[in-house]
Amino acid sequence: MRLARHGRKRYAYYHIVVADSRAPRDGRYIERIGFYNPNTNPATIDLDFDKAYDWLTKGAQPTDTVKAILSYKGVLYKKHLMGGVKKGAFDEEEAEKRLNKWLEEKQSLIMAKKERVENEEGAAKQKLIAAETKKNEERAAVIAARNAELAKEAEENSTETVAESAAEEAGAEEENVEENASDATEKDNQ
Repeated sequence: MRLARHGRKRYAYYHIVVADSRAPRDGRYIERIGFYNPNTNPATIDLDFDKAYDWLTKGAQPTDTVKAILSYKGVLYKKHLMGGVKKGAFDEEEAEKRLNKWLEEKQSLIMAKKERVENEEGAAKQKLIAAETKKNEERAAVIAARNAELAKEAEENSTETVAESAAEEAGAEEENVEENASDATEKDNQ
């Protein structure tokens, strides 16, 4: 029993297979009994419990990693309990009770880890959103201050322009009056 690598570079997932020891790692196998994806948190393991137990009882030797996976899923614990049944330490019903209790405890631990990971991810996302909101508020304040300055300058320029244009108009009127007066004097002189 071993893992057969699949997937792309730096993102591998594995099939759990029963293969002859002489076969290549990713080559020919007798039976595929599961799937293992270490890229998720917690790792995704899909294992046919009964087939794995059957192969263990037939004498299949798991590699270290597959042994850890079988232990994690409870296959090795079932083999251990069935050994106790063969020796007469307890009956098969008691063994099933113990296995079910162990599986329930294991499942609750897995669910607790999933919830903790999701909460940590949610908290991290909230922290990022808060930081981004703070940055956006700071940017908005800077933009508002800049717009207020520009509006103030525009207002000052417009009042100066109005004063200048009024002065120019007054100057132009005086020139017109002077021209009219000079024209009138010239006419009188003629």
